[in-house]
Amino acid sequence: MNQLSTIAVSRAALPLLDSEVLRTFVTIAESGSFTRAAQQLFRTPSALSMQIKRLEETLGQTLFVREARYVRLTAEGEVLLGYGRRLLKLNAEAVTQFLAPTIEGRVGLGITDDVVGRILPTVLAQFARSHPAVQVDVVVGRSKDLLAQLDEGELDLALVMSLEPGQAARGDVVHSEPLVWAGREDGVAVQRTPLPVTLAQQGCAWRRIALNALNHAGVNYRIAYSCDHCAGQEAAMLADLAVTAFPKSLIRPPLKRLHNESLPPLGDYQVALVKRAGSGDASEVLAERVVEAFREG
Repeated sequence: MNQLSTIAVSRAALPLLDSEVLRTFVTIAESGSFTRAAQQLFRTPSALSMQIKRLEETLGQTLFVREARYVRLTAEGEVLLGYGRRLLKLNAEAVTQFLAPTIEGRVGLGITDDVVGRILPTVLAQFARSHPAVQVDVVVGRSKDLLAQLDEGELDLALVMSLEPGQAARGDVVHSEPLVWAGREDGVAVQRTPLPVTLAQQGCAWRRIALNALNHAGVNYRIAYSCDHCAGQEAAMLADLAVTAFPKSLIRPPLKRLHNESLPPLGDYQVALVKRAGSGDASEVLAERVVEAFREG
């Protein structure tokens, strides 16, 4: 038998992962409990336990560490979770392609500058594959402006910073993370007095959180630069002209998180997904893709 034949036989002998078992595994991993997963899947905990046991035997790996009241993933389980989510998503896309009614039309999606690079490429690629007949128009702007456009019917969905000044809570929170102080790795801006900061214009949640923290801590500061776009604030930090309050996940070298003891803690900020009532099936599907993208990180 030649090498190609051996590889073909080897691949054919590999077991196939059942999608229902993968769904069980992912649900347990996300809920942290066999009992909660069983309630969501309308099965008994013992039935789920048997499925996971067979899955572990198939892969030759332990996937969960079972504690008294919850379970957590092993390193191998973490790897499988990523594969499992992608396989389930691909399965749903394939079924939708053939069985779901064709969705057409237009969806207007409003999104803030800080979220664009985080999820937009993935969301648009997935949505275009599953619903090629839908036109997606993306508007990047400030939360206040996006909500106004949503209320005017110009947008169907808006990803905005939650609970900004003067705003009532709207939509569903889809992401939460710490705001931290950031600056250039080898910079000296953080050592200057008054502290130079770069912030967005009035109405930004990051600006409000940063200024409230500085004022409460009695820090002497000056607003050196103002820009509503992350790129502008990054430019000021890269030039070592200022520091700012920035989402932890967006900090990349040569920027770094600052731990100077004179800088007050900032807390978290949240991103909410707001939908326009009666916006249609296409926007509902796109909203689901957005939520999944944040959940998967």
